[in-house]
Amino acid sequence: MLRKKGQLFAFLMTTFLVFVGLAGCSEDKSTSSSTDNENVDGVTLSVLIGNTSSKAGVEAVAKLVEEKYNIKTEFEIRPSGAEGDNLMKTRLATGDMTDIAYYNSGSLMHALNPSKNFVDLSDEPYADKLMDSFKESVSDQNGLYGIPGNPVQVGGWFYNKKLYEELGLEVPKTWTELMENNEKIKEAGKTPVIGTYKETWTSQLIVLADNFNVLAENPDFPENYTANKAKIATTPGALKSFEKMQDIYEKGYMNEDFLSTTYDAGMKMLAEGEGAHYPMLSQILPLMAENYPDEIGDIGVFPQPGDNAEKNGFTIWMPNAYYINKNSENIDAAKKWFEVFVSEEGVAAYLAADPPIGPFAIEDVKLPEDVFTAVKDMTPYFEEDKTAPALEFLSPLKGPNLEQILIEVGSGIKSAKEGAELYDKDVEKQAKQLNLEGW
Repeated sequence: MLRKKGQLFAFLMTTFLVFVGLAGCSEDKSTSSSTDNENVDGVTLSVLIGNTSSKAGVEAVAKLVEEKYNIKTEFEIRPSGAEGDNLMKTRLATGDMTDIAYYNSGSLMHALNPSKNFVDLSDEPYADKLMDSFKESVSDQNGLYGIPGNPVQVGGWFYNKKLYEELGLEVPKTWTELMENNEKIKEAGKTPVIGTYKETWTSQLIVLADNFNVLAENPDFPENYTANKAKIATTPGALKSFEKMQDIYEKGYMNEDFLSTTYDAGMKMLAEGEGAHYPMLSQILPLMAENYPDEIGDIGVFPQPGDNAEKNGFTIWMPNAYYINKNSENIDAAKKWFEVFVSEEGVAAYLAADPPIGPFAIEDVKLPEDVFTAVKDMTPYFEEDKTAPALEFLSPLKGPNLEQILIEVGSGIKSAKEGAELYDKDVEKQAKQLNLEGW
């Protein structure tokens, strides 16, 4: 579903300035959220979450749910990336889905046929607390399906500030300046760019985090892309995103073992200063704080630069969401779980256990003052309206094979042009499956 970028910018700017907070939800429009507590007493809910997610916040909420309603929560862990996407689709298709599932908003949610598989939350009283921009990312023409499970994220270049200071480097505002920094870092015997393609989803960040720059050159690209009037391979601004991956590989800026390096190992390299940059989402911050509490203050973030220093800003991701399985036998209990999650008390419990990684998507919740250094780095960009959503929140199209294609581009198997052409074909298949006009 397309949305207006200006509305999203206004929401995020207001959200970050007043520090607002999380989300809400429940089932069918014909079903009330007010259920008798006796109906849910003693229920155990199963919740499927990703293996890269910080669990501290949601575990704190689950504890609160148990204290209030005697509803227990059992967590199941799914893999990340394409493997996790396929697992979600398989479990929904076979009727083996948990009561609640944590998954992407935006285009990936649309690929799960939400009106068939998830409970509609449109008439829940707390749905009004959700920011419109978030609601658009978890809705279709038939309903609203999710509550935000984490804050709005930025996709950017997380970097070791201590190493930057030692090498006398400044935060780059253009791609040329970033590549000059990478060369100096390489000469100093450090890894300029950390690659963790063992976990395939991480291969996407350089391309996906470039959407601010794509929109700066081609504001109408998402609309034309969705209508089959523009292709990545033939749109210079979009093709540049693929060319940046090729550029980094050809100059030898990644760790030699990037194909076998894990997400956890990448965090370690960044924290310890063995690697200078890690293109990543801000979801990395709580995990780094947990594993490297003494180093987290040295970790900053800057936007992926484009060609123009005057047009420099972050690509942002709407929160992942929690969804209620429409075929669950515990929908009433799941709705209570959601109700607590988005309540003032629930958000307070979440924040006390899991420091925020950016602004939230619910109203009237203040964030603590002692946020991560990287969150402070991103604040001016929200204040100055220098953010743009990732393409997957402006278009329902995201081909399922992107991460594998980008591994081939990022390891020199395919050129940027070849990778972009292959991805355009991948997207075409998905567009036809979604029955989009123009395809």
